Amino acid sequence: MTVALMWEARAAEGRGADLLAWAEARPLPERPLRRETFRAPQDRVLVITWWDAAYDTALPELPDPPGELVTRAVHRWRFESVRAE
Repeated sequence: MTVALMWEARAAEGRGADLLAWAEARPLPERPLRRETFRAPQDRVLVITWWDAAYDTALPELPDPPGELVTRAVHRWRFESVRAE
């Protein structure tokens, strides 16, 4: 089964580039099948990692960034793959 972990944060005013650099520089203790980083308006940063694991497997996730980089708590979601085309 493939599990996708999504991590999303919104940067503090003027700190979008800093948050993006912080997220890209964070290593994980295990290598996922795939890791992709996105940015969006309002200085939001999204990181998705894909894992070959059961849905409830404990998997490494990005930590919370330093408080001065964000405007709110990080949002995290977990999904299981249903179909890939």
